[in-house]
Amino acid sequence: MTRVLITGGLGFIGFYTAKDLLGQGHEVTAYDACLNYIEPQKSTYPLQLNRRLQALENRVRIIRGDTRDLNAMASALSETEPEVVIHLAAVPLATAANKFATEAIQTNLYGTMTLLEALRTSPSVRRVVFASSSFVYGNFRYEPADEEHPTDPIDIYGGTKLSGEALVKGYARRAGIQFVIVRPSAVYGPMDANRRVTQIFIDNAFAGRPLTLHDGGGSRVDFTYVEDAAAGMVLAALHPAAANETFNITRGEGRSIKELAEIVSSLIPGTRIESQHETEARPERGSLDIGKARRLLGYEPKVSLEEGMKRYVAYVRESGLADQASGAARRVGSP
Repeated sequence: MTRVLITGGLGFIGFYTAKDLLGQGHEVTAYDACLNYIEPQKSTYPLQLNRRLQALENRVRIIRGDTRDLNAMASALSETEPEVVIHLAAVPLATAANKFATEAIQTNLYGTMTLLEALRTSPSVRRVVFASSSFVYGNFRYEPADEEHPTDPIDIYGGTKLSGEALVKGYARRAGIQFVIVRPSAVYGPMDANRRVTQIFIDNAFAGRPLTLHDGGGSRVDFTYVEDAAAGMVLAALHPAAANETFNITRGEGRSIKELAEIVSSLIPGTRIESQHETEARPERGSLDIGKARRLLGYEPKVSLEEGMKRYVAYVRESGLADQASGAARRVGSP
């Protein structure tokens, strides 16, 4: 049994990572500020947070705290004496980070630095796992992009993540503990409340609104089902071969936004797809090379985009969110 503390442990990826660790018999503490970065009128965060709490009730120690608070962070480490820290707490979206740049820098960068300062006085910790992002690569120069691909972020989110990587490596080496850098991509699935494109498409489809493709929807993304991402996080936390390494933890398959829309349309009959001739300021991406994680960690993603979206749509139906979306659309459209 390993004692693991997860910052952002009640968040989307944090919740599934905690579940995976619990399933393997480990002791988990979730340290979370419970912050929401989506407009209140569009957010399902309170509902999803409540569902996560119910699923983890009496199984995980929960500490309410902000990574930017050095005293609170140090106290949590002292109380729980974790052997591994998985650092997921962050402004979780590129759009939110670019819109609220000051908060993104404070949370993603200063929060990481504060955690690392707290680790200096925590003798129990032997490894820290940092959740970075494929956004650190910026525009892909080749694909599949491996971990040696040049890092050249084009936005604030990617910049904070790349800076966080450097901080984690420097602090860990100085403190004599192991680090692991994980670079996920486009994580999606049930209980997401961050208005990623997968959630927006499902909500719009159930509400009878068209799925809008920007510039034809040709942009390609390596969509990763959340349980696969969590499994990769756990391997990064526990596998001996992960020490002091960087890994792409994704599906390893680039799929277009148009393909995503067509999958949603097949799952929710009557869904319309429209195209707008405008581009979004996002990196030009595609598939990532996950060969290193396969070779060293035995990482093997199990859920295709088709199967993952099928599960996601089923969850939205069963949870009542589909009726909520269609009901809201009817109210807006009524005289």
